[in-house]
Parts: sequence; structure tokens; C-alpha cells
Amino acid sequence: MGLKILFFLFVTGFIAYYIYTPLPDAMEQKLKVMMIDAVTRTLYNVVGFVELLGLKPYIHALMLFSRGEDVAAVSDENVTVTDTVFNGIPVRVFIPTKQNKDRRRGLLYFHGGGWCTGSAGMNTYDLLARMTANAIDAVVVSVSYRLAPEYHFPTQFEDVYTVTKYFLQDHVLSEYFVDRDRIGVSGDSAGGNLAAAVVLQVQEDKNIDIQLKVQALIYPALQAVDFDTPSYQQNKHMPLLSRSLMVRFWSEYFTNDTALYKSMMSNRFIPLASRHTFAFVNWEKYLPEKFRKGHIYSGPQYGNADLLNKYPGILDSRACPLLAEETKLKTLPKTYVITCEYDVLRDDGIMYVSRVKEAGIHVTHYHCETCFHGILMFEPWPFYLEAAHKVLINYINWLDANL
Repeated sequence: MGLKILFFLFVTGFIAYYIYTPLPDAMEQKLKVMMIDAVTRTLYNVVGFVELLGLKPYIHALMLFSRGEDVAAVSDENVTVTDTVFNGIPVRVFIPTKQNKDRRRGLLYFHGGGWCTGSAGMNTYDLLARMTANAIDAVVVSVSYRLAPEYHFPTQFEDVYTVTKYFLQDHVLSEYFVDRDRIGVSGDSAGGNLAAAVVLQVQEDKNIDIQLKVQALIYPALQAVDFDTPSYQQNKHMPLLSRSLMVRFWSEYFTNDTALYKSMMSNRFIPLASRHTFAFVNWEKYLPEKFRKGHIYSGPQYGNADLLNKYPGILDSRACPLLAEETKLKTLPKTYVITCEYDVLRDDGIMYVSRVKEAGIHVTHYHCETCFHGILMFEPWPFYLEAAHKVLINYINWLDANL
């Protein structure tokens, strides 16, 4: 009997210890967030164990779990949903069913997942797209671009850009009854990165005579130069997206070579010859004081040129939109950026907001003081968080008012 009680206490204590994660006081619904964190940590631990056993590489195993969330393209009374192909790239199109005499708005959406996981068919993205289409009476085109580790930059960018160019043709817009003057792009996390990169490219493309009206970036990843910004330091162990996982996503975006991941983790991989790039991510200049959290900017840390010579995409603004020159930023459309306080990517978004404002572009910054990365994934049941609903409503209201 004594051994049973001891065993029970041990198991109970272990479970409590595993589930309990110290969280910031400002974070709402902490118990539910702890449960979410425990579930995601379990997933990451299982994926790591699968890799350790040599059964599957980490990203491949993670991809299997994300595919388990895919849902069929099912229409409802509000939105007609169709899986199709735009110039060879799979997309899921959401069209409101209500009759409209005027042409509708159009929105291209790029999903997150670190350029390695996810699809337009994931339940989270399916719900977000159909809610957006219905709420603002817009045709939403959600893109399933190719993923790492099989494909690396610039493939992901080229896929979403291919879809964008295809959609921005008058005969395609006429087919979907979309107003050519009311089209925007949006995306979250890695998808926010792709959205920002697409806008920069569209503005320069002389073969496109339609200009995008807005871009809406949801906690975007915008630079792979400095992984020691205050938010990377402050939030390196926060729920859903740790510093090490984000760095891994970035390295996989460019290559399967683990040497890049190790160098990125040490934050020493940009050579002295490329020191000019640090001016675009100087958080001492572009972060308001309240977001520096007492951290002191000590300047760049340099590495050797070998890795950058192999993977020059690291300094390409199509991969890292925060590295775009001011002359390019001056051509941007009206911009909306969501950032979360407890997110390693927080400072990417805030520095981007500062630079876009400096370039004279109208930008709206919505900062969620209680949120962590990926918060919109927790708007649907059963992991519903009130903070997620607030972020979603703000996002939809902004699109409705500006697109």
C-alpha cells in the first residue's frame, strides 16, 4: 500500500511539474496557457525523440503532426470553399455566398509554420480564411506553398509570388468578381514574412499594373541577422515558439546544413564585410525604449564569410524584408502589423513598424500585451483564449475598414 501511495505521489508530482510553467503575470488564462504549453512541449519532445531514434528528421516528424490537422474543403451557408490550382500552385479559395452587386475585395493569405509545416487546408487556416471571407465579403485565396526541408529559399517565396501574379490578372479577377483596386495580402509568422516580401516585389514588377491596397502582417518573421534582440532573449522559452525552434526554422529555410543552425544559434554568422546590414536591424534605434526591457545594445557580432557565401539568401530582402532599403519601403501600401509581447518575433515586427513609419507609410500597429506567438491558433474551440478573439476581431475590423 505504501509503495502505491508513493508511486501515486511521484506520478502526480511529475505531471504537475511538467504541466506547470512559470508564466508572466500579465498573461491571461494562465492555467489554460499552461495546458497548451504542456501539449506543445510534449509534441516537440516526441518529435525530438523520433529524430534521436533515427526514425525521421525533426522537421519531417513535425510535418506529420501538422498534416493531421488538415480538413477537407467544405462549403457552408456563408462561404463556398474550393481547392484548385493557380499556375501550378495549390490554393484554397473562399468565396462569400451572399449576392453582391459590387465587385468584392480580394485577399491573398500565406500560412505560417516556419516555411516547414502547415497548409491552406489546416483547420486553423481554413477557419480563419472562411471567417475573414464572410466578415468582410472578400474572396480569400489561401496558398499551399512548397515546404522545407525538401525545398529551400527562394522556392517558398516564388510559389506565393506566382500565385499573386496569377491572381492579379484582370481576367482572373473578373472570374472571381474581385475589384482590382481593393486587393491585399496577409499572413502570419513565416506567412507574414512571405506577405511582406511579396508586396516589395509587386511594387517593383513592371509586368504587374495592379497595385496592392494593403498588407496585414501577423507576428511576422522579418530578419535572420540578429537572434539576440530583446524579444529573442526575453521570450526564448515562451509557449509555442522558442528561440531554438525559430532559429531552426530559419536555418531550414535556407539549407539542411546543420552548420548554419549552429552558427545562427551562436548569433555569429554575418561577416564583417556585410556589417552594413546591421543598420536595418539596429534595435537600439528602431525599438521604443519600453520594448528594450533594460537590454543594452552592444553592437554586431561577426562570423566568417563561408556560410554567407554558401547561402546569400540570408541577406536577400525577399527572405528578410526588414533588410529592404528605405527607397523600397516608401512604395509600400497601407500597412497593419500585429505583435505579441511574449513572442521571440516581437521586435522584428516593431522594428518594421518603425522603419515603415520612417519611410512615410501609414501603418497601424496592434500590440497584444498578454499574448504569445501563434495566438490566433487558439481562437477556435477547444483551446479558445479570450485574447485570441480580441486579436482576431481587431484584424478583421482593420481589414474591413482599410481594404
